[in-house]
Amino acid sequence: MFTSVLMIEQPLSAADVDFVTTLHDDDMSFVVLMRPRGDEDRLLRAIDDVALGELEQAVHEADEPEGEEALRPAALALEHSLQSLRAAGCEAVGQIIDKHPLDLLRSVVEQTHADEVIVLTAPHLVEEFFHRDWASRARHKVGVPVLKLYAHNDEEPAGEAVGE
Repeated sequence: MFTSVLMIEQPLSAADVDFVTTLHDDDMSFVVLMRPRGDEDRLLRAIDDVALGELEQAVHEADEPEGEEALRPAALALEHSLQSLRAAGCEAVGQIIDKHPLDLLRSVVEQTHADEVIVLTAPHLVEEFFHRDWASRARHKVGVPVLKLYAHNDEEPAGEAVGE
């Protein structure tokens, strides 16, 4: 069985599930790490929104839940994503990233003997330019191939919509 550690920051859409489950011909097993939004990212998210021409989204970055408030939506997104992967015929377990994402990622890769890491994310232009995005940083830490994919956010997540 091919094992992928899948690092996400939003619930998987149907297109995301289809994409990651068809990357390999083998049976797939996923360890999903859900990264809640945090206040350390607010400025960078707003800059990315402006750079991508999404001015309305930039204005509403301050409305995004953070810290403890972000854990419940993250838990719902994680559970939804796990159910979607299982419905596609894959094994899937996961957890919320609460501290030191790269340390957790490295330990999960080692413990599960993962074959690869997939970072499924929205574009983060500033971080990518300076190679400070999660995929770039993970490449130097985990010892397995790291694939960076852009999440499909132009549709509802797979299955029912995720909400509070």
